[in-house]
Amino acid sequence: MTDSLIVHHTPEPHPDTGRPDPHQDYFSMRFIGFWVYLMTDCILFTTLFITYAVLHTNTFGGPSGKDLFELKLAFGETMALLFSSVTCGLAVLAAVHQRLRASLVWLGVTITLGLSFLTMELWEFHHFYSMGHSWRESAFLSSFFTLVGTHGLHITFGLTWAGVMVGQLLYHGLTVDTFRRLVLFSLFWHFLDLIWIFIFTFVYLMGVI
Repeated sequence: MTDSLIVHHTPEPHPDTGRPDPHQDYFSMRFIGFWVYLMTDCILFTTLFITYAVLHTNTFGGPSGKDLFELKLAFGETMALLFSSVTCGLAVLAAVHQRLRASLVWLGVTITLGLSFLTMELWEFHHFYSMGHSWRESAFLSSFFTLVGTHGLHITFGLTWAGVMVGQLLYHGLTVDTFRRLVLFSLFWHFLDLIWIFIFTFVYLMGVI
């Protein structure tokens, strides 16, 4: 009878160096709560999209999307937000490689593009309001202002978050905690970008057509 040799391999624990490392088990577990939040936000925006789909033809004798929407402005907003999503990803990529200055620069560009988007959106709202087309005029405008305005509020919160991130990176540098917060912000910002693509397609393009 031949004796078998049994070798037990004990995995070495991952060293806690205090450096950003998304592969640590405890790190990935902290994303669960944030993903739950994003799913609830998906439900919120889905409800607003359905409401808009039902009410967008109820103009009450007032202007429709074809009369109000300017595709050039909406396209400019889309480009600003798309490029801000790219620069946000570059900020995270720079952080992975421990390039603090580059991460701060890309985060600053993201904030600038986000502010540009928000400025164009607020100008559009002011333009409609100055022409007498407020959210009270019709069910169509109520659903439009609610959907686009809710997205704008999320953008405002995202820009505030990004500003706080800049301060934390300047004060604490790139640590496990600041890197985790940067990644979570990136997920949130990409989510807002995706929602805007649906708004641009479903509200503006279909509204003009």
